[in-house]
Amino acid sequence: MTDAGSDPYYDPYDWGIDADPYPVFKRLRDDAPLYYNEKYDFYAVSRFDDVEKASVNWRTFISGKGSVLELIRSGIEMPPGSILFEDPPAHDVHRGLLARIFTPRRMAAIEPNVREFCARSLDPLVGSGGFDFVKDLGALMPMRTIGMLLGIPESDQQALRDKIEEGFKTEDGVVPDRSGDGDTYGLSFGQELGEYIDWREQHPSDDLMSALLQAEFEDETGTERHLTRDEVLNYVGLLNAAGNETTTNLISWTGKVLAEHPDQLAEIAQDPSLIPNAIEELLRYEAPSPIQARYCTADSEWHGKVVPEGSVLCLLTASANRDERHFPDGDLFDIHRKIDHHVTFGYGIHFCLGANLARLEGRVALEEVLRRWKSWEVDWDHAEQNHTTTVRGWSRLPVFTN
Repeated sequence: MTDAGSDPYYDPYDWGIDADPYPVFKRLRDDAPLYYNEKYDFYAVSRFDDVEKASVNWRTFISGKGSVLELIRSGIEMPPGSILFEDPPAHDVHRGLLARIFTPRRMAAIEPNVREFCARSLDPLVGSGGFDFVKDLGALMPMRTIGMLLGIPESDQQALRDKIEEGFKTEDGVVPDRSGDGDTYGLSFGQELGEYIDWREQHPSDDLMSALLQAEFEDETGTERHLTRDEVLNYVGLLNAAGNETTTNLISWTGKVLAEHPDQLAEIAQDPSLIPNAIEELLRYEAPSPIQARYCTADSEWHGKVVPEGSVLCLLTASANRDERHFPDGDLFDIHRKIDHHVTFGYGIHFCLGANLARLEGRVALEEVLRRWKSWEVDWDHAEQNHTTTVRGWSRLPVFTN
């Protein structure tokens, strides 16, 4: 951690900082709005306006070399179809194709399924005296939802989710080795997802995998074509990873933060119309993905200092969301806060296509929990935080129900 009298220090691989990064983030915003970490050779911006500025300037701050610090440093080539790790024009083509089938209307239509998945998870636990926000809900409902959307058999979803979770894990103070074949962060799932794609090619259905296989589009060279098998594989792998991990973290933070604010939890339980704004405040207050990285293609100036071409610039999303310059009393959780917008889902060309789905899942999960229990307390003796360098949440969050 950073001592008050010393220079601020931020280390994305330090579990002590990751446990509660917000005091460090405030020091960065106040004393080092452009921060340089000599040990890992990266720069970071932490204020809301600066994160937004970098997010929209995709020509200078590119994603094509990766959007995670260690991925950029690994030098691996990003496979086609991984839109998080692409730049225009290929990014625009691939994102546009996904947007055609990942529509808000399609997402809204699955709400009954999401609610049924929650009920299936929670009903057996009524009267048991408690449940785990992650193991019993947050890890299950998003897995079933994205699996249903993609067309992955429910019997195989848990194994795929376990592989995703393992790929995100880090050791305290250790930089993960991402110099292999890219089989992490959903970049590739090789044989597992390939078998589903081969099956769907012969047996199309009403799911996103079939839609991707059947889609015709004009690529960045002007050629009319279908996606290649590898492109479909990367699309499906990325959606599977993103659809599982970030929503799981949102649900885990819902359990923790509301337990720590029992008066506001009581308000929500009394008036469920407050739930949508409460979910928005949770997304702002505890961003499931707190840091993104960009490779710099040109020199840029920040607060009178230069970030050289060839550097890595980290965008501290979670810090920006608490910046008091944009959100008064940003470190306070307030379900009545008026939020014009936050940067949890990114900003600019990489704004998360799954934002509507994440909001829906977060809202329905909280509604279904409150149908069964009006309050809860965290069992801290058995809670366990999950430490990664790109997403942040809990691997276990058991609660006692009242």
